[in-house]
Amino acid sequence: MKPKKSPQKDRQRDLFRSELSRIINSNHGLVKLAKVVEWDRLDELFGSTYCLDNGRPGVSTRLMVALHYLKYTYNLSDEDVVTTWVENPYWQYFSGMKFFEHELPINPSSMTRWRKRMGEAGAEELLKETIEAGLKLKAVKSFQLKRVNIDTTVQEKEIRFPTDARLYDRARQRLVDFAKDRKINLRQNYNRKSKQMLYWQSRYSHARQMKRAKACTRKLKNYLGRVLRDIGRNCTEPDHQLQSLMDIGTRIYHQQRNDKYKIYSVHAPEVECISKGKAHKRYEFGCKVSVAATSRGGWFVGAKAYHGNPYDGHTLKDSLQQVNRVAGEPEHAFVDMGYRGHNYRGNTQVHVDKRRRGRTAKSLWRWMKRRAAIEPGIGHLKREHRMDRNRLKGVEGDRINAILSAAGMNFWKLLKRAADFLRPISLWLQFCQRTSFCQIPGKI
Repeated sequence: MKPKKSPQKDRQRDLFRSELSRIINSNHGLVKLAKVVEWDRLDELFGSTYCLDNGRPGVSTRLMVALHYLKYTYNLSDEDVVTTWVENPYWQYFSGMKFFEHELPINPSSMTRWRKRMGEAGAEELLKETIEAGLKLKAVKSFQLKRVNIDTTVQEKEIRFPTDARLYDRARQRLVDFAKDRKINLRQNYNRKSKQMLYWQSRYSHARQMKRAKACTRKLKNYLGRVLRDIGRNCTEPDHQLQSLMDIGTRIYHQQRNDKYKIYSVHAPEVECISKGKAHKRYEFGCKVSVAATSRGGWFVGAKAYHGNPYDGHTLKDSLQQVNRVAGEPEHAFVDMGYRGHNYRGNTQVHVDKRRRGRTAKSLWRWMKRRAAIEPGIGHLKREHRMDRNRLKGVEGDRINAILSAAGMNFWKLLKRAADFLRPISLWLQFCQRTSFCQIPGKI
């Protein structure tokens, strides 16, 4: 059933409780943003993903949207944002509550299911709403959306550094657990032997005794192969989950060092190895993300995750299409030298950076120098808004996390802008109260 429009509760005992609007400061940034965001449009948009009259009413759309904004703004997990929500009256007011609540609003797992229902298109709507709210607050200027900077980065996945020995052991362990759940009798599960062999492989590698370490790795690989063959003999028609895990285990068993499209994690087989030429981190394991931000102001108007490690120039077309959906079609796009040979043929003029200015116009070259302003913005996305280690599952989780990270960055800037805008007014009121020549109406 469709969710209710407002999470406010009408109960008899609420007559004896103070409303949040009388407790909190009306000049707080969250209070101002609560009046700017178009909650009715979001209710209508996400309400279409629910059935009409089956089941119980869903959780309020405003509550779920507010929790996701706060989650990515303050870099919190699902459990932490729900727990902190109980302690913060401003968060509750932003979520649409009328009175202060003392219980958890939802189970944290409800946020995971709501993200799956929302999808990538819904995440883009949340990002679009931050831009529209900035236009209403006059924090975002319309001319700023005409020029954008685009660059790519790597969104790392929440996995351990892959090694052959650990991958063999992990795949074997998952297969043994699946076989136990399905009551498949195995000749031997190698739980004790594999644990000991993984321990000695790590010790030998640390001591630089590589021949002994390789011998332990070969034994771990043999254990995986025996479990795979044993399950294949005893279960001729495995279900979809078991067959998918067996395919992953088979690929891990047969893959070699120089192979392409290798598996680096059992629970996240979509992870790829990407090299961006960094001196401190040669390889990163995750997916490539194309990020678009305005040349002035640094407002993020696009963030799209790509799998398959594509060439940067081949991602430009899809990235500009996303920018067009979120903030309108820009007039100019500035990119670095990694986009040479791009395949974009559209109305937006794409300017590729070069080593020397040459005959470039002085005004255009000034904007080209602003292209590097997107680099610190990417750093903020990773350090403060959950793009450094993606914890959402699957390919869809990579796409949603990238967009919501950009939305969290914009929301944080809106909060700061609202606070800076109201600070001179509050200082002037304090000055008037302290001086004798200026009286405020209603004050003696």
